[in-house]
Amino acid sequence: MTFGLLTPFYFIRAGSYVSVSAILAAPFAILVLFLSKMATKMAGVYPATKVFRYAQKEGMYTTLLMSTGLTFGSISALFGLSHGIIDKGQYSLLILVVIGSAVVPTIIADAFFLPKYLLSGPVPSEKAASAAAGMDAKVEG
Repeated sequence: MTFGLLTPFYFIRAGSYVSVSAILAAPFAILVLFLSKMATKMAGVYPATKVFRYAQKEGMYTTLLMSTGLTFGSISALFGLSHGIIDKGQYSLLILVVIGSAVVPTIIADAFFLPKYLLSGPVPSEKAASAAAGMDAKVEG
């Protein structure tokens, strides 16, 4: 309940410090930060999927979804800004990269690596409901 209540206020506050002009002024820096963040996230998660013998598609799907870092990245950037470690321009770039590194991999994972066989049948709760309905019909008949 607390997270549901307080989280929107935190992200509104964190987003209010973003400078659009700083973002527009440094597209190359954003690209470099984004690519380095994605490379380190892939290096951290993908080998674990191989250790646990995930199939290639499921391993990549898991890697793309499990390596977001959205909360920690935004909290650490806001900490740096509020303690004078980084300025508003650097903060803006970091927040954009943190959000982008959560959104872009999710879109890629859903578009190219979604394990469709997991979605082919009814949802387990629907399966249980239909089985229960069938049992009720047998008991009545």
